[in-house]
Formats: sequence, structure tokens, C-alpha cells
Amino acid sequence: MKVDPATARHHSDHAGTRRFFCSNGCKTKFDADPAKYLRPKPVSPPADAAAIYTCPMHPEVRQQGPGNCPKCGMALEPEMPTAAPVENHELKDFRRRLWICAALTAPLIVVEMGSHTLGIHAPGWAQFALATPVVLWGGWPFFQRGWESVRTGHLNMFTLIALGTGIAWLFSALALIAPDLVPEAMRVNGMAPVYFEASAVIVTLVLVGQVLELRAREQTSDAMRALLNLAPTSALRVSEDGAEEAIEVAAIHVGDRLRVRPGEKIPVDGSVVVGRAVVDESMMTGESMPVKKSPGEGVYAASLNTTGSFVMRAERIGAETLLSRIVQMVAQAQRSRAPVQRLADQVSQWFVPTVIAAAAAAFAAWMTFGPEPRMSYALVAAVSVLIIACPCALGLATPMSIMVGVGRGAQEGVLIRDAEALERFEKVDTLLIDKTGTLTEGKPAVTAIKPCAGFSEEEILRLAASVERASEHPLGAALVAAAKARELSLETASDFDSDSGRGVQGRVAGRLVRVGSASFTGATDDANELRASGATAIFISVDGAFAGVFGIADPIKATTAQALTDLRAEGLRIVMLTGDHRGTAEAIARQLGITEIESEVMPQDKAAAVTRLRGEGRTVAMAGDGVNDAPALAAADIGVAMGTGTDVAMESAGITLVKGDLSGLVRARRLSRATMRNIRQNLFLAFAYNAAGVPIAAGVLYPAFGLTLSPSIAAAAMALSSVSVIANALRLRRTPL
Repeated sequence: MKVDPATARHHSDHAGTRRFFCSNGCKTKFDADPAKYLRPKPVSPPADAAAIYTCPMHPEVRQQGPGNCPKCGMALEPEMPTAAPVENHELKDFRRRLWICAALTAPLIVVEMGSHTLGIHAPGWAQFALATPVVLWGGWPFFQRGWESVRTGHLNMFTLIALGTGIAWLFSALALIAPDLVPEAMRVNGMAPVYFEASAVIVTLVLVGQVLELRAREQTSDAMRALLNLAPTSALRVSEDGAEEAIEVAAIHVGDRLRVRPGEKIPVDGSVVVGRAVVDESMMTGESMPVKKSPGEGVYAASLNTTGSFVMRAERIGAETLLSRIVQMVAQAQRSRAPVQRLADQVSQWFVPTVIAAAAAAFAAWMTFGPEPRMSYALVAAVSVLIIACPCALGLATPMSIMVGVGRGAQEGVLIRDAEALERFEKVDTLLIDKTGTLTEGKPAVTAIKPCAGFSEEEILRLAASVERASEHPLGAALVAAAKARELSLETASDFDSDSGRGVQGRVAGRLVRVGSASFTGATDDANELRASGATAIFISVDGAFAGVFGIADPIKATTAQALTDLRAEGLRIVMLTGDHRGTAEAIARQLGITEIESEVMPQDKAAAVTRLRGEGRTVAMAGDGVNDAPALAAADIGVAMGTGTDVAMESAGITLVKGDLSGLVRARRLSRATMRNIRQNLFLAFAYNAAGVPIAAGVLYPAFGLTLSPSIAAAAMALSSVSVIANALRLRRTPL
């Protein structure tokens, strides 16, 4: 609130400035911690309208505020994601158009089928009433984008869609309004032909494709928001006098001292000042085992403090934290790697002008050399060319194969995000694989138990688990899980005590049990063999006597070895890329026959490794499961996520293996090859019909044989090409993988 210095009764002098207060209570709070109230408030992010938007397919297109790309017509996306959810107005609009257009198109399809099978014909005005809202309202965004493509000279799929549907609707409307313009020879059952059904179906099918594409892009934005939301929203700030205050993370400043309690996430990047703890950094660094943190050691935002309470100093906040940099790297990688243009868009640069030129040439030829009524023949020939060149089959060629291929992949436990993922994966020659959670199970487990003389495996496991049950340490949890798996009966430990970083102790049935390091238990450290296999050695003593040692490691998945053998047979170069330390990485690599290893790498280093290999001309796939893998997954030609991993990894990847089983990669490779082969066959069929149909529709057979191709036959040929494409795509269901 505002205070008038002339009438204020309470004031305080600080740093040479007199400040006035509305009450003594406010003055007292200020005097207790002036710095708290003098800190500048966090600046709110810019409004959505002022944010920079860019095209996902043409990153060079940038503007303030939302809009459509002038080159491809796609809706622009925010250059940098935000944690707050953003409503996708374009998706909402296209969904509404799709449902209404589908409802209006369905009766048209039924009537068209009835006309061919039962001889039932709907009145032209009824077809006009149903199709007109579909074409002019449902297809209006396509007409806008088509016109924009012509205006800017970047012809694309929308140019074809707008041209084909617009001409079919205009000709049909003309035939309905002025049927005398259509020659008698071109009529069907004495009626001027109309093509309202064809134009409405094309618009509805394209709307389906647009909705699917928009949903996929929205999921990518959700992945970025999920990353940002991994960090906590509040923190405990510790003042100079030791008082603790709950604040928003956005209010943290560099140099602030923050308290992090057990079970809490670390709010920002910094270093430990007071206390010790065990922190799970696996999401950020890939280190499978929790890491001990002592004063002076660094910690990362969103990491989980599993045990111990500590005070940290904030050093990197906001966009400077490792988590924020990961988000920025993923977003940048997705923008810099523009999706492969569909073949339909690639050829449209010459296909559209060629079709228009052919239609114009046919019209001119009939007007010059044709029989009377020349105008009618010329108009019908031009319309026939445009209708038979309508990109219905071309639009179905890729989506149908993808639809069937994705369905087949789902049956095999392989989730495919889009056509780009399938197209790229068949060309991959180098596979980078994260260790934790990809090659291995991703969580500590007891892999070896070595009891000393006088003790059994079950006895020392039962005693250790009984003590560790009162602990919060992940390695202790592995011992408890192993005991439960063997159905051992655990007891309640008394006099429990924890020595952070060394071990735990307690009395079980009167016996003093210590579990932890060799020095803590008084054991002889002879566990080098266990460490060589990549395991962590945990010792146990009972009543002061060395009782045995446990090997705890992140075990290799049962299917990993065979999967790697199959992938090498596919000609892939295998490289392990992990944030884990060198010794553990080498131990795992030896067991799996992997010869190339890059260990102790940070998230940005993983993305840099991908970029380096791609710069060498390699086509790179990256397989991982954690947040720390997200930048590399996005930067790779194709990212492969484990279905057992984090949502962020799956959203950043083009392929997800549902069971987290690398053998799914072999099936994905074969599916990619089969689907892309099918797509190329479909595109050939679609273009073959156009290549053969356009000259015939233009009247090339008329001088020699007196034959013309009416618009109805042109529409039938267009429909036949679509049927051929659909039938060919369905063959993917039976392709062996």
C-alpha cells in the first residue's frame, strides 16, 4: 500500500535512506530483515503476444506473436517453451471443423455409393447444401494457405488441395446452376455431372491429417513443459540469523542460502554449504547410484535429496540452471532439425504449375481446334485435367502407410511418433546407447552375496535388511528388496543409528549389526572383484565380526546382449554414452562386447557427441530413458526412448520401445524399411495415375480415336488411385518383422 511521508507515524533509516511504514508491525518486519524487502521483484515473462514465434519446418521464419508460416502454412510455435500450459487454438479449431465436416460428408459418401450400386441419385441441390459448408468453411484454412503459397511463390501441398477442391466445387456449382453449358455427351443419365462428394471428401481427409499433425506437435510442447515442471516451485531460504522462510523459486537470488530436507527436490543449481546428504541425480546426469554430497560439492536443480538435510548456496538460477539449459537445448535441436519434407511438397514446386499449364493448354487447344460447342468441350477438358490431378491419392500415400505401419509397430511394442521417425530410422548407421535404464535396469539391485565362514547368505541378508529397513538410502532399499524377494522374515532393529556417508547400525535380536563401508564395519576390504564387475561393495559385521559383503549394482537387462548382437548384424556401429563413472561403464561394456565408450558425460556433452558424429556424415540414433538424455534424443537423427523411462525422454524421441527392450530396435528397423518401401510404392501409384490420366483428360486421344475423358471418369480414376494406395498400404499388416 502507499504511505504518505507527511502523515506516517513509523519510519526507519537504512543505508542512508529513510523509509516510512503504515504500522509498527511492518516497521518491525523490515528492521528484522531489510534485504528481504529491498530485493527487486522477479520480472514477469513477456506476454504471449510479444513472444517470438517460429516455424517448426522453417526455423528462419521468426516473428512476434502467433501466426502462420508464409512458406508452408503451418502455425508458428513459441521459440522458447514456458512451464504454463498454452491452449492450442489451432488444434481446437481444426477439431471442430473436422467433426462438422465429417458429419456433412458421410451422407454424401452414402449417396455416391448408392448411385453406383443401386442407381439412387440425390438431388444436386441437396449435395450442394451438404458439400458447400465443408469446402468453403471446413476447407477455408487450406484456401488461405494455398493463396499464401501462391502469393509468396512457395507452392506446397495446400496449393494442390485448394486448387483441386476449389475447381471441383466450382465446376459442380456451375453444372448445377447452368447445366446447358455441359455437352450432352458428357452427361450421366441425362444429368450434368457434379463432384461435390469428391471435394468434400478431400477436405475432410486433409483435416484428419492436420489434426493428427497438430496433436503430435502439441505433445512435443508438453514434453518441454514437463521438463520445466520437474523443478520444485518453492524453497526454504535461510537468513543470516538462521531463520527459515518459504519462498517461491522465482524469488531466489544468487547467493541465497537454501535448506533442502530429505525427500525434497533441489530448487536451483548451487553448492553445499552445511551438512551432508545422498542425492539422486540419475535424471540429470545418468549416474545410476545416488551421490554423496559434502560441503563445497555442486548440486543440480530437480535432483532428489534422498537422505540428510543440508544448506546450499544458490549459484545458478532461472535460465542458467542445468535443467533450463537442457530445455533450451532440446528446443534448439528440434528447431534446427527441420522435418523432412514430404515428397508431395517437394514435387509440388513443378507439379502444380505443370497441371495448371496442362489444363490451360487443353482449354486453349479445344477452343482453337475443337468441335462446337467449343467452350463446353474446352471447359470440360480443363476441369477433367484438374480433377484427375487432384492430390487425393497423393495425400493418402504417406498417411495410409504410416497409419498401418504405426499400428503394426504398436502390436510389436514399438511406438512410432511420425513419418519422419520411420523415414530416418532406415538410414541409421550409428547407434548411441545410454547405460542406465537402457542397457541396464536403471535401479540398484543385489547382484552378489559373499558370506564369511560361519554365516550363510540368507542370514546376513536378513540381518542387513532388518537394519536397512529403517534407513532411507537407495542401496539399503536394494537389500530390503532382495530379502523380500527371497521371502525372508525381517525383524525390527533397535538402537538404530545412521552415520551419513558411511553406513547404518542397529540391534537385531540382541546382535549388533553394522552395514556400510569397510572402515565403518571393521571389515577387510577385499571386494576388488566385485568392483571390477561394476558393483558397489557393501560390508556387514555382526557383533564386531566381519560377516560378509554384498555386491549392489545396476544389473544388465536380460535381453540386452542378444539385442546388441542383432543390431551389429544390422550393420550398426554401437557406442555407449553414459554419465556414469568410467569404471562402471567399462565393466558393463566388457560384459556386452561394446568397444566404444564415452563416460562421465553431462547432458550437453551427449548432445555434442551426437552433433559431432552427424558432422562426420553419420546418421545417428540415440537410445536413452532419462531427462539427461533428452537433448541428445532431440539432436539425433532419430531418438529412441525406453517405455520404462521418463515421460520427457519419450516425448523427445521419435520411437518408444514400450517394454524398454532393445530387441524392439531390430523390429523397428525392419518396420522402418518395410514402411518406407510401401510409401514409395504408394507415391509411384499416385503419380502414375496422374501421369497417365492428365494427357487423356486433356484430350490427347481425341484426334486419333475420338475419345475424351469426362470429369466423371476422371473422378473415378482418382478414386481408383486412392483405392490402390489403400490396398497397398494394408499389405504392411502381414509384413514379417
